[in-house]
Amino acid sequence: MRRLHRLLLAAAVLSLCVGCDRLTKDIAVEHLKSVPTRSFLADVFRLTYAENPGAFLGLGGRMHGTAQFWVLTVGVGVLLLAMLVLLFVSPKLNAVATAGLAMLVGGGLSNWVDRVVNDGRVVDFMNLGIGSLRSGIFNVADLAIMGGAALLVLSGIKRPPERATSAQPPAPPSPPASPPPTEVS
Repeated sequence: MRRLHRLLLAAAVLSLCVGCDRLTKDIAVEHLKSVPTRSFLADVFRLTYAENPGAFLGLGGRMHGTAQFWVLTVGVGVLLLAMLVLLFVSPKLNAVATAGLAMLVGGGLSNWVDRVVNDGRVVDFMNLGIGSLRSGIFNVADLAIMGGAALLVLSGIKRPPERATSAQPPAPPSPPASPPPTEVS
């Protein structure tokens, strides 16, 4: 993939992920923060406001404040910076890997900004499930992260080598084998 195309794709996907997440979080803060949970599709999909002090599905939410800051703000910030550099400088990324890494970075960056400006918390507002079997509460950035991870896995799956087609010239014939030496007496 040409460098300019990779950069344009990465910038577009990053902007879309961050923009959609920021917009939906602003809407959630304005319209869901002080209202009861809203249920849709026979309670399969719920909108419920939550502020998550941890990472994905609340992991790390019970860490001490200082440790939480160093791991989830500083550590994640450094990791996102490294991934952003990789996204823009690696010549080996194909289109699928570029889009996947951009989604991963875009979702991570949006949640990271939320954590920095929201006193260590991230706004979550969506929940899926049937009956008591439910997901954690998540946001659009989490969807981007999961989708990006899936694209990265798909981009790493090797396709079997293509078989020769009739459009390719036939292989040259092998040189004739020399006859076995004969014994002279």
